Amino acid sequence: MESPVDTSVPAVLFTAFEPSGDALAAPVIEAMRESHPEWAIYAWGGPRMEAAGARMAGMTAEDGAMGLGALAHAREVRKHVGAIRRWIKGCRLMAHVPVDSPAANFPICKASRKMGAKIVHLAAPQLWAWGGWRVRKMRKLTDHVLCLLPFEPRWFGERGIKGTFVGHPAINRTLDAELLKERLHGLPSGAPRIALFPGSRTQEGRKNLGLLVRVFEDLRDRRSTLSGVIVAASPQVAEVVAKKLGEFPIGLSMVSNMRDEAIAWSDLAIAVSGTVTLDIMRQCHPMIGVYRTSVLSYLGSKVLLRTKHKLLPNIIAGERVVPEFVPWCRGPAAITSKAQWILNDSKHGAAQQHMLRRSLGAYKGHKFAEECAAAIAETIRQ
Repeated sequence: MESPVDTSVPAVLFTAFEPSGDALAAPVIEAMRESHPEWAIYAWGGPRMEAAGARMAGMTAEDGAMGLGALAHAREVRKHVGAIRRWIKGCRLMAHVPVDSPAANFPICKASRKMGAKIVHLAAPQLWAWGGWRVRKMRKLTDHVLCLLPFEPRWFGERGIKGTFVGHPAINRTLDAELLKERLHGLPSGAPRIALFPGSRTQEGRKNLGLLVRVFEDLRDRRSTLSGVIVAASPQVAEVVAKKLGEFPIGLSMVSNMRDEAIAWSDLAIAVSGTVTLDIMRQCHPMIGVYRTSVLSYLGSKVLLRTKHKLLPNIIAGERVVPEFVPWCRGPAAITSKAQWILNDSKHGAAQQHMLRRSLGAYKGHKFAEECAAAIAETIRQ
């Protein structure tokens, strides 16, 4: 349900176009509503932003849109962008908080800038990885960047863009160890245990599920007692898994809404590159990162991507802590071999856990939602 614009109250607008952006913005919205109840917090986003108390002007970050083809999705985004730009003209806008998705958000930033709004990016566009030529545009459309990776404020600062490291909600959160332990009883027995994370979006699931399952089957051919679970991040992803697999291989099952439990249960997590790798890092758990793509996209990434590492835990650590097959256009053999290497000798997993624990030091003491809300408020006051 769309909320009418109240022009008598100063407004802050959040815009997100991905389920991950919806999840990222939700705790910040909740913190802002608590610290500044006198402001109207509007959002074009998804169900989590709505649950956090934002006045929804439109739904743009539901997973259903991610299931569209590339052209259909691009048309859908353009339609939303046009609607948001029109909506801004009728709003008393103090600040605009674009959440990730720079390609969709930059045109909206131009409209909000014309209205005199401050612009605070929640999650820095990864210009350090590719598209560095966009820095000039970013500088014109930015008052502050809320950075999720420790090195980003310096990178942006050297290019004339103010940035603040605010931690990350996947890492800076409390885990109830006792509750986790209790909920493990619902997961299958068997050893070793493999947790498969096919991605948070339906498109990712379709691309990567077959590869993950083949790795599991190859491992089980070598270890008949192997047990595995596919962890569906949403009902939409669960539906994709059920349709694509039909009959599950022996020893493999699926769970939903049990991300942390599956990580704690497993001896090894094999995850599609994304935020879930930080959830696994939060528990300092052995993992392998993958992202299946076409041969053309694989070759293109070699030209476009400038970073030595592609997986978030490795980018944070500045070294190859986690085996990564990102992007990957070949079969399961190399991934299976690396999984065997970890499972066959506990010292390999223990070494990875030690390095992950050390890399988490940069996040110690951060309170993500509160720091983001405070930075947005400070930018508005300035």
